[in-house]
Amino acid sequence: MLLKTFGWSFAVTALGLVAAVFYGGWTGFGIVAILSILEISVSFDNAVVNAGILKKMNAFWQKTFLTIGVLIAVFGMRLVFPVVIVAISAQIGPIEAVQLALDDKDKYQQLVTDAHPSIAAFGGTFLLMIFLDFIFEDRDIKWLGWLERPLAKLGKVDMLSVCIALIVLLVSAMTFATNAHQHGGIHVDMTETVLIAGIAGLITYLIVGGLSGFFENRLEEEEEREHEAEEEAKKSGKNVPAVVMAGKAAFFLFLYLEVLDASFSFDGVIGAFAITNDIVLMVLGLGIGAMYVRSLTVYLVRQGTLDDYVYLEHGAHYAIGALAVILLVTIQYEIHEVITGLVGIVLIAWSFFSSVRRNRRLAAAEGTDTVSNEKAEVSSGV
Repeated sequence: MLLKTFGWSFAVTALGLVAAVFYGGWTGFGIVAILSILEISVSFDNAVVNAGILKKMNAFWQKTFLTIGVLIAVFGMRLVFPVVIVAISAQIGPIEAVQLALDDKDKYQQLVTDAHPSIAAFGGTFLLMIFLDFIFEDRDIKWLGWLERPLAKLGKVDMLSVCIALIVLLVSAMTFATNAHQHGGIHVDMTETVLIAGIAGLITYLIVGGLSGFFENRLEEEEEREHEAEEEAKKSGKNVPAVVMAGKAAFFLFLYLEVLDASFSFDGVIGAFAITNDIVLMVLGLGIGAMYVRSLTVYLVRQGTLDDYVYLEHGAHYAIGALAVILLVTIQYEIHEVITGLVGIVLIAWSFFSSVRRNRRLAAAEGTDTVSNEKAEVSSGV
């Protein structure tokens, strides 16, 4: 099971590290290894959230997510995205941006650093909406009940998460953006840029979330029709192509996962520039990390880990909220990537051990009930 799920990740790791040695020697090997660990640490919450969505898909789409999806993640976010943000911020063509990344790494890093406030505002607002929509939803299972119960009641107010996100964005623009960090340690006023980027992130979330909700409902409807068709087929002796029926709506959930992965990748891509400005080493390191994140997502689904450890999803969403705040703060202040990664790991580890304690309590309660029932049977002479 482990080799089947992580086999591609192991293979990509070996090839990536060998390529790093040929390209940059043992220094390149070390940089790629560090970047891989960085990507895994800051994206673990991504795997947990993705697993919650991926478990709704069939085996075909899970495999597609692990193969075609990872190509989109590696070449889309880890290669194309750094080039695109430089092209937009510097108002140059994409080909010129690639040449700049390969020939003038210092200038390329400067342009990416200068574009960071708008990237942080976009990604921070998008991730903040994911967190807010999660904590304002009334759930049967609550992790931090003292906090989640009152928030679930507040969540009955329409558009509350959007209002809060806009307030947070406005406060960020009026505080952090007025003294935004730029290359060389200078600070400039980027209030308008941050506001526009944050609103773009909010609009993107509403569009993506709306489409996701619509197609999730379509998927449930198709599953119900599929079940009815199977019952009819049993009576008539015909077969129903279940994979095709499930695949129509699952395709759009797959697209949603790709957009979600892109939003999670902001901190990893930006953080990579603190380690290297060599785009080749960056793609190798972040690509290896992205493979493990995807393999971990599939592993969580196939092992049913989210069903066994019910607070993991909560911990991941709290980590998302923390990451959103960190991104907005980095508009003005530099925060080390180690801190970003540790925050997510601590929250998820906390939720994991909370789940373990919950399972032990339930097991002990079931054992007590079993003993009580056996004693009752003995006393009644059964």
